[in-house]
Order: sequence, then C-alpha cells, then structure tokens
Amino acid sequence: MKKEDELLKSIEDISSTKKRFTIEIPSDVIEREIVNSLERLRYSVRIPGFRPGKAPMGLIEKRFGKDVEAEVLEKLITEYYKMAIRESGFKPVSMPELETEVDFKRNNPLNLTFTLEVLPKIEQLNYEDISVKDISVDVKDSDIESVLERLQQQRATYEVADKPIEMDDLVDFEFVDCEIVNGENEPVYKEIISKLGNEIFDPDFMEGLIGKKKEDIVEFVKKFDEHYERKEIAGKTFNIKLRIQEVKKKVLPQIDDEFAKDLGFDDLNALKERLKVNILKAKQQEVKRLQKAEIVNKLIEKNPLDVPESLLEKEFQSYIAEGRLSSDVFDEEIEISEDDKSAEVKDSDSLDDKQRQVERLERKIKEKVAKSLKASILINYIGEKEGVIVSDDDVRQGLEGMAKRLDTTPERLMNLYSQKDDLMESLRHSIYEDKVLDLLLSKSIKEKEVNE
Repeated sequence: MKKEDELLKSIEDISSTKKRFTIEIPSDVIEREIVNSLERLRYSVRIPGFRPGKAPMGLIEKRFGKDVEAEVLEKLITEYYKMAIRESGFKPVSMPELETEVDFKRNNPLNLTFTLEVLPKIEQLNYEDISVKDISVDVKDSDIESVLERLQQQRATYEVADKPIEMDDLVDFEFVDCEIVNGENEPVYKEIISKLGNEIFDPDFMEGLIGKKKEDIVEFVKKFDEHYERKEIAGKTFNIKLRIQEVKKKVLPQIDDEFAKDLGFDDLNALKERLKVNILKAKQQEVKRLQKAEIVNKLIEKNPLDVPESLLEKEFQSYIAEGRLSSDVFDEEIEISEDDKSAEVKDSDSLDDKQRQVERLERKIKEKVAKSLKASILINYIGEKEGVIVSDDDVRQGLEGMAKRLDTTPERLMNLYSQKDDLMESLRHSIYEDKVLDLLLSKSIKEKEVNE
C-alpha cells in the first residue's frame, strides 16, 4: 500500500518555526480501511436473525457505517499527520492544528490542511574555530589559608564567659515581658511570643547587644509582617523585654598537626597538600564552566535562529512555576537595568506601574529562557551531526557524581531515577548537552590569559 508517494502536497512557510502542511489521504486507502473494519465488525457483533458473520454487509453498513467512518478517519488522519511530518524532515514541538473541516465523501480522497510549530532548520551549522579564553590557574598560599580558616570556624566551640558581649558570642535569653504598641494587650500575645525563640530577633539585633552583660535586661521593638503565619500577632508591633542569662565566647581550635589529625590527616602538611589539590580542581572546573558559557554565547552569535512560540511559552511557565533564576551552563542572573529600577521605585503604589514592573520582569525572564532554548537547540543539532550518544556508563558516572554532591549512594539514586522516566530522560539530556559542550571545548581555539 503506497502512502507517502503522494501524501505531502505542499508545505507553506508561515515562519521559520511554523509551517502549513497540506496532505491528501487517497480514496482507495480510506475505502479499504472502512471495508475491512466493517468486515471485522460483521463477525464480532450479533444481529438478531443472523448467525455471526452472515448478516448482509448492507445491514452492517447501515447500522454502523457512520461510526466506523469516524473511527477510520481519526486513525488515518493521525497516521498521515505523522507520516507527513516525518517526510518533511521537520522536528515538531507542538500538536498539529487542523485548519480545514473534515469534509469526507466516500470514494473521494481526503484533503487536509494543518499548521505545526517546528524546530528551525539550520542549513549550515557554524561551530568550528570557536575561541575561548584559556585561563591559567594556580593555588596561592592565601587560598589554602582561607579554606583552613573556614574549617577552623566550622569546628569552633563555645564556653561560658563572665564578660561583656562581643560580636560572635553566643547569648542565652530569658523571656521577661512584652506589650503591644498602640493596642490592647492580651495574654495570648505573651504566650505566643515567649515560644518564638530566635524568630523575634531581627538581623541587626546582635549589634545592639554589644557591651551588655549577664542579668542585663534588653528591650527592643519588634514589628511582625502583615502576612506573618500567626494571625494573632500579624501586623502588630510589640515592646519586648529579655534577660541575658548567659554569655558564651567562641573558642577557635589551633591550626596545627592535631587539628589536621582530627580531620583524618597525618599532619598539617598532609592536610594542606589535599586542600591544594581540591582547590586546584575547583578552579579548573570553574574555568571549564566559564569556557562552556563562552562557547554557548558564541554559538548563538554565529547561528541566529528563532524559537517556537509554544516552546518558549511552555518553558517560561515551567521556569516561573519552579522558581528558577539561573541554570547550569547558561548561568546568568536576571538583570534589570538602572532605568528599570528607577521606574519601579517611582509611583510604585500605582497598579499600572506594578503591572509594568511585572511585564518588565517577564520580558527579562523570557529573554533568558529564549537564550537557553536557542543554545539547547544548537547543541542538540551539533550532537546529532557529531554522533554524540549517552551510554549507560555515562549515566552511571553522572549518578556517581550526583551521589557525592548529595551525600547519598549511586544505587539509591539509580533506583529513584529508574522508577521515573522523566527524571532519567532529563538526566540523559543533561549529560548529552554536557558531552557536546566538552566536544566543542576540545575543538576550540584557546586564547591564553593569565588569571591574576
């Protein structure tokens, strides 16, 4: 049965990402499907007065013809949609939208017109001779000292001290009293606030404690947000009194051989050597990340393309729903210009201004999403051309790296990803894009630059 020879009548370019297809389903194909379906039905349904398979075809067609026609057309239209798209070579990103009524008459071909959003075709991919900055990195003594200081801070202890409070001290309080400002006090307020603990402290609270001592009474004003979860005190302001019960000072361990041994090393030199290796590796990974981002930017510059509207909108909605403000390879914060910021502050109480502020933010996010999609489209085209594949070993290595970052086991992650196809597909796609970028990085021209 010949289907594709005369299937695709025409493809009209509405845009680089939207096409209008005209297809024809031959009359003999439709008729054969209808007759075969009626014949099968003839043997499966029971007609009073006739044995199975013996009812006249005319009676079967009279009773079931319209339903069979509808089922056959639905099946063939779907089938021919897919064949037409495959024959065209386009990659669809949306479901086809039928533009014409299904005007079907027996023993006549069925002509249909539908529109479809597709990925743009790129006749000539330009990804050769991309240059990136080749940044030399080394590890300075100050880098190692900085990490040692962080490790020292992480292992700090606290001991009771009879002294005025200094920054970095640990302070225990006892709730004394609270009174509402410009309102009527109720017992429930004291009960709630006395149980809030550190929630009542604002970020600058500790600065006001400097110089205070044990048994001193501390008074401060606390205003709770209108949307605070405890409705009884939301939007209210209180004068709160606390008594300082105890002051503890921070004690930092000495950075010496004993410090290193506590971390599992033979001595301080061994710890420093390990830190040097880790810092160098981290710097090299950061250089690689920056180089990949540079490649992405230059790919987009060298290969202008449009993004399908439906794909952009879908990704935009996903972006908003997930609260994403950055992505791995295309890691750029959403930036708002100084003019935008000024406009947001001016007349900020106006509903119109707030709407414009939302529209500006949406525009900025859509620009970022469009860039990410352009990069993804180009990377996938390049990967196809270069024959990049993701092996099971690639997936295993990816899960092992993820397990280290999440402090879990590769087996547990594999079990989780194996149960959810979308997670596994997302992981494979991420690995695929990274492999393509690794390939492009290996082909790139390195422009020497020393990192000060």
